[in-house]
Amino acid sequence: MKYSIESYINIAKAIIDGRRIENNVYHHLASTGDEDVFKLMAGADLIRDTFFKRDVHLCAIYNGKSGMCSEDCRFCAQSKFHASDIEIYPLMPKAELQKGAYELMDTHVRRYSIVTTGKGLPDDEVRQVGDALGELSSKKLSYCVSLGILDDAQMDYLKACGIGRYHHNLETCQSHFDSVCTSHTYDDRVNTIKRAKRAGLSVCSGGIFGVGESMAQVLELAFELKALEVDAVPINFLTPIAGTSFEGKNDLTPLKCLKIISVMRYVLPDTDIMVCGGRRSNLKMLHPLVFQAGANGIMTGNYLTTKGNQLQEDLKMIRQLGFEPINKAA
Repeated sequence: MKYSIESYINIAKAIIDGRRIENNVYHHLASTGDEDVFKLMAGADLIRDTFFKRDVHLCAIYNGKSGMCSEDCRFCAQSKFHASDIEIYPLMPKAELQKGAYELMDTHVRRYSIVTTGKGLPDDEVRQVGDALGELSSKKLSYCVSLGILDDAQMDYLKACGIGRYHHNLETCQSHFDSVCTSHTYDDRVNTIKRAKRAGLSVCSGGIFGVGESMAQVLELAFELKALEVDAVPINFLTPIAGTSFEGKNDLTPLKCLKIISVMRYVLPDTDIMVCGGRRSNLKMLHPLVFQAGANGIMTGNYLTTKGNQLQEDLKMIRQLGFEPINKAA
């Protein structure tokens, strides 16, 4: 059975009203064909508009420690198991960790995050990152870190430094995780999220798409994130990097990317959904439609090992679409 545009709109209205949606309906949404993606997007756009209006959340990251990661995530150029041509350096000094924040304080970027390579950080490096951000008391930015798998005491230290959010992607759903990473487990990632929440940190957690998952597994991940009650969901699309296990792999199309964003919005109606890595290279000319597909935020600037849109480009796009960037810290 094919859904009409009215069907998608009615499902969206039911979700907005808080009514229970049967699992088979969500599976039908996930199986939407390319010819009906814009109908699917109509409902996702209605949900986004209801909860977020025309506001767009902008965030940016800084690669604070690069390369030689002990983990074997098959998509990642920073893994020591891969022979990718990337810059390798230890944890940057405090002034360098702070530099990106100072550059963003008087812009429309809302959140600044320091990201480091590795399974986790030793205590002294956690303190170095926490102290660097703890000195930045500007109300113009909120601060986030992505430091891998940490213990309770390390999470508590970050919270005490004034850091508000911890980023830790599930990467993919439980049923597909072993196809993406074998050096740590899906449960390791879930437990890290739970430790961050226990410390009083908000959580940003999502995944990377185009790594061999099915649309049913996209839906599975969406429900896993919903069960964990994360505060923001970053959506990354695979950029196949030479030297990684996924070099040359990419089954994404612009329409499939829009479908993934839309399905996530139906499942997570009032959660921030941020489109991040690979958005321009995978969505191509349909790139500006991420908001109509249900996203209410984007990562601007460069990513960890790949280039991204620069802030002024993104601001121009946002305003041409009739949206407005949020410029208050939260």
